[in-house]
Amino acid sequence: MLPLLWTIPLWPLLGFLLNGFFGRRWGKKTSGLIGCATILVSFLMSVGALASLLSLPERRYLVAPFDWIVVGNFHVPFGFMLDPLSAVMILVVSGVGFLIHVYSVGYMSHDPDQPRYFSFLNLFVFFMLVLVLADNFLVMYIGWEGVGLCSYLLIGFWFRRPSAARAGMKAFIVNRIGDLGFSLAIFLIFWNFGTLSFIEVFERAPAVAAVSGGLITAIGLLLFMGATGKSAQIPLYVWLPDAMEGPTPVSALIHAATMVTAGVYMVARCSTLFALAPVTLAVVAIIGAATALFAASMALVQNDIKKVLAYSTISQLGYMFLALGVGAFAAGIFHLMTHAFFKALLFLGAGSVIHALSDEQDLRKMGGLKTAMPITYWTFLIAALAIAGVPPLAGFVSKDEILWQSFSSPIGHWLLWLVGTITAALTAFYMFRLVFLAFHGQSRYPSTVHPHESPGSMAKPLIALGVLSVIGGWIGWPKVLGGGSWFEHFLAPVFEGAEARLPAREATHSLGLEYGLIAVSIAVGLLGIGWAYQWYVKSPERPEHLRTRFAGLYNLLLNKYWVDEIYDAIIVRPLVGSARFLYRRFDLAVVDGTANGIAKLAQTLAATGVRTSTGRFRLGAVTFAFGCVVALGWVVYTFLRVSG
Repeated sequence: MLPLLWTIPLWPLLGFLLNGFFGRRWGKKTSGLIGCATILVSFLMSVGALASLLSLPERRYLVAPFDWIVVGNFHVPFGFMLDPLSAVMILVVSGVGFLIHVYSVGYMSHDPDQPRYFSFLNLFVFFMLVLVLADNFLVMYIGWEGVGLCSYLLIGFWFRRPSAARAGMKAFIVNRIGDLGFSLAIFLIFWNFGTLSFIEVFERAPAVAAVSGGLITAIGLLLFMGATGKSAQIPLYVWLPDAMEGPTPVSALIHAATMVTAGVYMVARCSTLFALAPVTLAVVAIIGAATALFAASMALVQNDIKKVLAYSTISQLGYMFLALGVGAFAAGIFHLMTHAFFKALLFLGAGSVIHALSDEQDLRKMGGLKTAMPITYWTFLIAALAIAGVPPLAGFVSKDEILWQSFSSPIGHWLLWLVGTITAALTAFYMFRLVFLAFHGQSRYPSTVHPHESPGSMAKPLIALGVLSVIGGWIGWPKVLGGGSWFEHFLAPVFEGAEARLPAREATHSLGLEYGLIAVSIAVGLLGIGWAYQWYVKSPERPEHLRTRFAGLYNLLLNKYWVDEIYDAIIVRPLVGSARFLYRRFDLAVVDGTANGIAKLAQTLAATGVRTSTGRFRLGAVTFAFGCVVALGWVVYTFLRVSG
């Protein structure tokens, strides 16, 4: 299976080509079948690749279908690498991606552009698989830019809606800012290491760091700048909430299996570089913690069901970066994996609600859906419990590991743990606020709407993701609770180079302390759930009372701290204004003026020539003879001057 590793991304690419060229001719049913089947093949091959990898003692396999760039000593193959980290990623991308494709068959069944949709969806998975399988920075950059392109195409899928078109452009432009940092980091890596191969760069990094630690710090900060764009961290998170303009399965794919996980994966892949730059790791941890709390606060009051989930994703990505920043790389990837299960389920469940309520997304116009949509309700409840950190669900295991590592790591700090714990309480609250508003209480949707359970093609992926949201974290069950931390051991070969350069972990923390922090983690989750129950089930009038009493704070959170308005005032408007000024003063006056002036001169000369053409033979003959005499005279003059 391993020699065929390079074909894993090719199956989604084949689906993209077939649906792109022939989808409309073959019809919706066939396009959906092709879209799902190609991803399924990639998933099955990924499972086979993992099985083969487990039999290798070095847990690494490289394959290069062809040489891409060969210039002198500079050699970049179009190469792929399978190791425990990339194996986890291809399983998440293809597995969760397959379930989202199946769900899309039902969700997009009435859309006339379904073949185009599946074509773009397949392309998205192709580029993400290239990104996570790449064995060098340049091939990774292809996947990196490819997922950015696909996010633009899918967020703006319904491009006839001005809001969707704007959201797609916003996502593309904001990500280009982060991509600038990533590309500059690649240039610095090549300039100083002489290679772009991951293996060679990480082997040479300690020697380079010994000579110039500042260079490694600069490279790390530029890499993280790219990650803040793709993975929606402060200050480049603003594109992700607007990305909800695309179809809901697209939101699930972006938030769970592709795009936003790219930045987390890239930082984890470059763990050796980050471990050699303590300042960079500190920046990653602080930005991650700040983003987690900041985004969670905005999710508290949002009324759009998808916007709540969008801010939740930003917050959970902050958790992942918090883990990476304190050197707990395996914990960050573990949360990436479990988050993919329950966040995909949350978005697909939200999609079922929106589908049942004729595209309604406002939580204030929902309610009482528990009875009408039992499968959606129970699976959504499982996902909400998982993200709230209720044991023994997947989210509890991975979230608790991050909180423990942020407290106990030699480069962690109790303040980071405190921020993470507060964020956990807020997460439980806003998720169950959503559950209670959408599924409990009295119905608030119009009497003309008759909600019903989603068809089988949509319900079955919900059930599968519900199961994964329960058991998906058990492979990382901590030792202190009787587990074997198998997931951490599996990833150990990838991160051993980074961990060897981090401060040694000392066994100074007692089991009592660890049990106590686990109890606090569970307690704050339950507290958040109880808080939401008290406000939105027992005393539903209380939120309105507090909204009136604390109107200033409520408006601050509802308007997302006016960050978009601030960016618009200090960045967007000045740039647009300067562009319009240059357009009027330079483009029109200089560029167009020069071109139009030349054209006018030619037109004037042509008009003059027209006036001299009378059509009379004698005048023409005299003019011709005069011209001949002048030309001959010039030739004779030149000849005499040269010869004399």
